[in-house]
Amino acid sequence: MEDKRTEQYRQELKEFVMSHTEDVLKNPRSFIRYPFIDPGSVYDGNVWDWDTYWSVYGFLNLADSYQDPSVKPRIIEHAQGNIRNFFDHQLEDGYIPMMIEVADWPEPYLNMRHKEGKIMNMHKPFLCSQMCLISDYTGDYSWTEDFLPGVAKYFDCYDHYYFHENSGLYVWQDDIMIGMDNDPATFGRPPFSTANIYLNSFMCVELEAGAKLYRQFGKEEEAKKLLGKRDALITAIQQECWDKRDRFFYSVDVDIKTRKYDWFHQGLGVFWKTLPIKIRVWSGFIPMYAEIATKEQAADMVKHIFDPDTFGSDFGLTTLSKDEKMFDLSVTNNPSNWLGPIWLVANYVVFRGLLNYGYRMEAEIMYKRTMRLLGDDLEKTGSLHEYYNPFNGEPVMNGGFINWNILALNMADELEGKKPMCLPELLEKQAEKQSL
Repeated sequence: MEDKRTEQYRQELKEFVMSHTEDVLKNPRSFIRYPFIDPGSVYDGNVWDWDTYWSVYGFLNLADSYQDPSVKPRIIEHAQGNIRNFFDHQLEDGYIPMMIEVADWPEPYLNMRHKEGKIMNMHKPFLCSQMCLISDYTGDYSWTEDFLPGVAKYFDCYDHYYFHENSGLYVWQDDIMIGMDNDPATFGRPPFSTANIYLNSFMCVELEAGAKLYRQFGKEEEAKKLLGKRDALITAIQQECWDKRDRFFYSVDVDIKTRKYDWFHQGLGVFWKTLPIKIRVWSGFIPMYAEIATKEQAADMVKHIFDPDTFGSDFGLTTLSKDEKMFDLSVTNNPSNWLGPIWLVANYVVFRGLLNYGYRMEAEIMYKRTMRLLGDDLEKTGSLHEYYNPFNGEPVMNGGFINWNILALNMADELEGKKPMCLPELLEKQAEKQSL
């Protein structure tokens, strides 16, 4: 009976998303010169970095299902437009904003602040990943070649402003627009002090995606350089972010240095590179998505996913462990709250991580809980929302939001054997070995 209900929800969700595709395909406006995709709702008219990645991830998975043959090429056009818009506003030092908004000023706000000398967070590490996602789907990388100089500057900018050499990890400037706006591992902390496990795990995937782009055009040296950085970053994550006692990946504080006081601290220099920020956030599971956790680490992490006292919910995964004192479902004037609510992108990332390490039964549970959540929402409200209450499944904010909530359909297809929309090259090689 449960499986029948899940399948019913799947069909209802698919029909709803496909009938509302036009709601997210937006035409150029203001200084956004190319077609783009946005999540709708309160975000209408703006181009967002990781949001567009997950939109494309979901809509390309559906692209061959539309009866209208004009929809598929339009999805591709708008997906490529996302990339064109971001590179259109890349600054000389390689900086690319996280968001491009419709406004009366002459260029994106974040760019203006950057030019004023205020170092803001830049485009999250999903730019090359989205380029590969689109190109893998179409089988055509030629459109990306003109962007390769910009790709080089993009990675150089990350290394110049956000790479913490002592720890070998990347850091956020602050919590503004990081995707998880009030993640307590970053929220309210000093600038450039947090090497967030979210940023560093996704950066591993991004470096590999950049290498893949270079290889399409015979640029092996550039590719090897990025893969070398990836390997070094994985080593740093393992050394600094994995907690052997708690068996969990944490974000870490990199603001560690010896502060001398006259004669007292002579010979007592700080020899450790970071301090763990021991707050269990859902981002601790991203190393499983990025395939940088060991099998043993994954086995330990899985125990947390369904624990009702920590991350377990009948509707998926809480974004903050319930036993953290910061756990809070309150709504503020910032529409994003990651202190516990269910976010569908977290459900999918964890789902994908489970499958990566062979936990199919657990992945099926995550899928069924996710589909129940969205199916109930559609039946009760006739819409989808940005995030949800983990105790009763009620929507919290932003009706009309169509973005990563459609990844539930990706889950269904992947459980039936469909390849994920964008699989890193190393993961592909591992899958090939397993099939031999």
